[in-house]
Amino acid sequence: MAKKLTDVQIRTAKPKRKQYKLSGGNGLVLVVMPSGAKYFRFRYRYAGLEKSISLGVYPATPLKEAEQRAQDARNLLRQDINPSEHRRAHKLAQRVSAANTFGHASAEWVKHNSPKWSAATKEKAQQYLDKDMLPPLAKRPLANITAPELGQVVARIEARKAMNVAKKVRQWLHAIFSFAISKGWVTQNPAQYLTSIAAHAPEAQNHPHLSMDELPAFLKALDGYHGSQLTRDCAWLALWTANRPGITQTVKWSELDLETATWTIPKGREGMKKGYRHITPLPTQAVDMLRRLYPLTGTYEHVFVGRNDSRKPLSDGAVSGMLKTLGYSGKQTMHGFRHLISTALNEKDYDADWIERQLAHGDPDEIRGTYNKAAYVNQRRKMMQEWADQLDDLRTKNP
Repeated sequence: MAKKLTDVQIRTAKPKRKQYKLSGGNGLVLVVMPSGAKYFRFRYRYAGLEKSISLGVYPATPLKEAEQRAQDARNLLRQDINPSEHRRAHKLAQRVSAANTFGHASAEWVKHNSPKWSAATKEKAQQYLDKDMLPPLAKRPLANITAPELGQVVARIEARKAMNVAKKVRQWLHAIFSFAISKGWVTQNPAQYLTSIAAHAPEAQNHPHLSMDELPAFLKALDGYHGSQLTRDCAWLALWTANRPGITQTVKWSELDLETATWTIPKGREGMKKGYRHITPLPTQAVDMLRRLYPLTGTYEHVFVGRNDSRKPLSDGAVSGMLKTLGYSGKQTMHGFRHLISTALNEKDYDADWIERQLAHGDPDEIRGTYNKAAYVNQRRKMMQEWADQLDDLRTKNP
């Protein structure tokens, strides 16, 4: 029977001038160094050659653990597997797995898709990665990421009610892992079934707005408003252009070219969703109104200046206050004008692309091939002039 090592024997082994070995039987040995360090090793023969592998350092590696590691090595030899090569391959696989992190995979995925993406799509993908996906996942090995872990990432987004972002993140997580599988970096896609636990998105609530049948009475009430002229004219500009409230209230004289009847909102303009550049054709009614206002506010930055400070634009609540005074609180909002106009133009069968561009929906760089460099300005100019003329007709219609 092979002689076995004991804890007492190992603990009391004293260093000598030269290293020496204590046998534990079946290939297990303890090497005692002159420094007093004690190493477990497993000695074996493979392909006719004598070899050895390290099993750990005593006492960090206890005797029982060293014996188990020696037994594991003997089991590999019975399968004609070199324990040393097996360990080397295992360490290499671990290094490769650690290198194949989510951060690396996502960066390669963005790089792969960038040639076919618009600049806006690439920017959006990177923004979602930087804000929601990379902070918890960047350093995680792909093979270690689980479906529940990804579910928690998406749940945090849903918790802040960003349902559209959550939907896009689910799609992109799935795409990133599919890309990684095709590259051989991972074998499973833990994002595959994330839609099955997606939180229910609340039904979108439209801003209150009137029907076309209710519009004549509203326009007469608007014409009869005896409060601030600037507030009333701001509402009219919103009705004539369908621009967002924050942009309309803060319109600047520098953005207007009354000779060409064009309102150009520069890229990155505060209040412009997504910050896209947007060209708005102005109907003749809007141009006439702006020419009338120029002597009043043309020396200031904004067309509709604040009541208490002409260096600032009209306040957010100015038009809302006017609508309340007119009796339309909860029935019509500044933003609701956009819904009203969109519905009216669609019912008249104008081209959907013209309407979407007038509403500044989507990045103009992403509009499909029928989009032209003029951003449908000529088509929209005709459409919005016809809409403004219709509003004039409704102003004179008996409610």
